[in-house]
Order: sequence, then C-alpha cells, then structure tokens
Amino acid sequence: MMVAGEPTRTADPRSRHWSIMRCVYAAPVVAIAGLSGGFLWFAFNIAREESPLDHVADGIVALTGGASRISDAVELLASGRGRRLLITGVGPTTNTAELMRLAPDHHRWFSCCIDLDYTAANTVGNAVETRRWARERGFRSLVVVTSDYHMPRAMLEISHRLPDVTLIPFPVVTWQIRAEPWWSHPGTAKLLLYEYLKFLVAAVRIRLEPVFAVMEIAHRGRTG
Repeated sequence: MMVAGEPTRTADPRSRHWSIMRCVYAAPVVAIAGLSGGFLWFAFNIAREESPLDHVADGIVALTGGASRISDAVELLASGRGRRLLITGVGPTTNTAELMRLAPDHHRWFSCCIDLDYTAANTVGNAVETRRWARERGFRSLVVVTSDYHMPRAMLEISHRLPDVTLIPFPVVTWQIRAEPWWSHPGTAKLLLYEYLKFLVAAVRIRLEPVFAVMEIAHRGRTG
C-alpha cells in the first residue's frame, strides 16, 4: 500500500538487465535441447524392420532414390495392393527397360499399370506429381513407398497436397539402419541428422505458406 508522499519505487535497471541476459543465454540452450530431443525422437522412430502390408489402396506411389524402392513397389502392385503404380522422380536418361531389370519377375506390369514421372527433381516435386496423378484418376487412397529415413518428409509433403487422400506408408528399410544401431555408425547418424533437418525445414515452410500467400496477395494489390 502506497502512502501519500512516498516516492514511487522503480525496478532496479541492473536486475532488469540481468533478467534479459539470462533469457538471451538460455534461449540457445533451450533451442539445442529441443532440436536434440526432436532428433532422437525422429531417429528412434525410423522403421528398422520391413513388415507385410495388410492394406489395399487405389494406387501406389514410389519415390525414386533407391533400387529396392521400385522393386518393392512393383511387388506390391503385383500382389494386388493397388490398381496402378506411379514411379516419380525417374532420371531423364532412365528408360523403362532399365526399370524392368529391377523387377525381373514382373515385366508385364510395366506395359499396363505403371506410370513414370520424369518431372520431379526432389521431394516437393514428387508430392506435386503425386497429387496430379492421383487427382486425374480419382484415387482416394495411396500406398507411399520410399526409404525408411525419407518416409516422414515424404508423408508430410504428400499429405499437405492431398489432405483428403488416405496415405499408407510402406518404408523400405535401408541396410545401414538394419545392420547396426544408427548411433554406432557416423555415416548413418549423419544421414539421419541431415534428413531430420530437411524435415524441419519442410514443416516450417508448410506452416508459413498461408502467410506467404497473404503477403503475395497484398503485394499484388499494391502494385496492381
């Protein structure tokens, strides 16, 4: 309770200064702890064993980047897990004959039920082409085939562009992760860390896309 005539007390500038400095010093520590915890969650949730797929979807999409991704996707198609397969991100110099060698027991499927996308150059492009392909065919469910460590980012990008389509992951387990714990091999740990950082960048970009869209509309309104 203040008494009339009593001088007003002000906060000690030195105390306020040290409070600010503590926040400044604590922020990087909190950020590093958050990133480290997120990375551990990411790394320990990567699939280490392939399991049979019990679901049936309208279509199957395989993102290139490893030979076993394509062979596994073709086997899923041949076993009736989808009506049609999209292989997205095929290299411009890769022809159908080369892809057929990756699935020697299923050549006939290439002539009837497999589509090749030569446009996509990265995961964002894979998602864009998957959306176009699924929309053209009216597919409401897709099996997504890619490497285990790449699956979280692939699912993030594709689900962002196909929010009303059911996505069923089929992770292809890489030999590095299957053979030994990731923390015991620097190359595997580096691979997972790099993929985790790319996943974070993609997640932030997707969250900010509505903001960028509003800013672009406002800019056009000023310059139009």
